[in-house]
Amino acid sequence: MQITFKLYAGLTDYLPPERRTGNLMPLDVAPGATIAQVIEPFHMPERLVKLVLVNGVYVPPEERATRTLVDGDVLAIWPPVAGG
Repeated sequence: MQITFKLYAGLTDYLPPERRTGNLMPLDVAPGATIAQVIEPFHMPERLVKLVLVNGVYVPPEERATRTLVDGDVLAIWPPVAGG
């Protein structure tokens, strides 16, 4: 099945070089893949995976190891942000 994988801000460095400009890529994943399983091959430090959305809906950290994705989902991830 295929999902759209989006990384924002400094996380785009974890995408393949040819995908960094657009910050997203189509991604083939196994049926029933969890968010954690999709993230793992990209070797992002867990502390940098702050805000996770599936189709625009927030997924809390405690659900990321069990929340499965379906064909056509959009998985978007932001790092922590600082500001004032």
